[in-house]
Amino acid sequence: MRILAGKAAEKAVAALERRASRLDEIEPRVRRIVGTVRRGGDKALLRYATLWDGLQKGQPMRVSDDEVADAWRSTPRETRDALRRAAANIRRFCRWQMPREWRRKVPGGELGQMVRPLESVGCYVPGGRYPLPSTLLMTAIPAQVAGVPRICVVSPRPQPATMAAAALLGISEFYRCGGAQAVTALAYGTETIQRVEKIVGPGNVFVTAAKELVSFDCAIDMLAGPTEAVVYSDTGKTAFVASDLVAQAEHDPDAVVVFITTRSELAKEVKTALDIAARDNTVARQAIRRNAALLVASSREQAIEWVNRIAPEHLTIDDAGELPQVCNAGSVFVGDYSPQSAGDYAAGPNHVLPTAGVARFRGGLSVHDFLKIITVQQFNVEGLHHIAPVITTLAEIEGLRAHAESVRVRFGGPRQAPPLRLAGSRCAHA
Repeated sequence: MRILAGKAAEKAVAALERRASRLDEIEPRVRRIVGTVRRGGDKALLRYATLWDGLQKGQPMRVSDDEVADAWRSTPRETRDALRRAAANIRRFCRWQMPREWRRKVPGGELGQMVRPLESVGCYVPGGRYPLPSTLLMTAIPAQVAGVPRICVVSPRPQPATMAAAALLGISEFYRCGGAQAVTALAYGTETIQRVEKIVGPGNVFVTAAKELVSFDCAIDMLAGPTEAVVYSDTGKTAFVASDLVAQAEHDPDAVVVFITTRSELAKEVKTALDIAARDNTVARQAIRRNAALLVASSREQAIEWVNRIAPEHLTIDDAGELPQVCNAGSVFVGDYSPQSAGDYAAGPNHVLPTAGVARFRGGLSVHDFLKIITVQQFNVEGLHHIAPVITTLAEIEGLRAHAESVRVRFGGPRQAPPLRLAGSRCAHA
């Protein structure tokens, strides 16, 4: 792990811009799994779940309500309290996010929007290296706040804490399967698992590749890759900076962690602090050795430019005055006492965030991912009269004469259609 400046730093930023997942490497294997489960249904799903997901012979795929309830009762009080508080904060933030329905008057009519939930969603909760009950909260709660009637959870080898989180939220449809096979079951359905309209939640590269393959038949949230963290600081405490980077690095040996500063001396101090903080964390050490970058910018402007070009999943900055310049990031953490782990668990904003530069065009999972905005248009005869010339003129330009006729017929035919009024007319601004 070297400290880079000048052309070397610029080259590193360019490489980070081009970072991509390894989906191409495994797509043929995942395509076979998807095809097998799509054709074979439960038989294929059970075979894969027994082979890879720890499903025991004769064990039902679906986790029973009694198992979920028992998991909650046997969970230590401290864990239950933490789950309750995290859930309350996530739910509150989702309620703040909820879009509203509205209708507004226009000349001769009304325009507006309706907000409707999806009918069903599948929440993928990883169960591999680390069980993630927090991901169940982060995926299911926004769906509940949105009003989704059917929420289905899949998780390989579900741990008691994950089932306890399901009990807390009242999740009644929970399946012990994972990987590409679970994604396929959610997308197309089997005898046991009914298909859903959208699949959300992070997973390994097999899960991500499967989501990509089914995405034309079933909506997905995003293609999430390995965890990413960028800290841009000129004044931060080195121990705090290092702890944030190690916290995200411990997710995965492929995690990407970057420190950006304009102070070369601070970069040296962070390098030393990183070595100390990751000393006893094998996964974090691997990620730092493979993918860490310490970049010294020539100016604050260049540092912010690098941040936006990298478009990181997690971003820490020194103070709120820099927020207006941040254009591309999944979630932003401001100041010394906003550790990135706060967003992973308890602050309220979602921890399912865009990676691999996807933050250039979307944010993290939110209540909006579980909603449809349906527009509404209503006019009386005077209102249609105002915009009729615009409709008929543009329809004729495009060669769609039936579109124009559908307006003219309401005014007695072509000869009765109102003339086009240009600058200054009310229709020009409708």
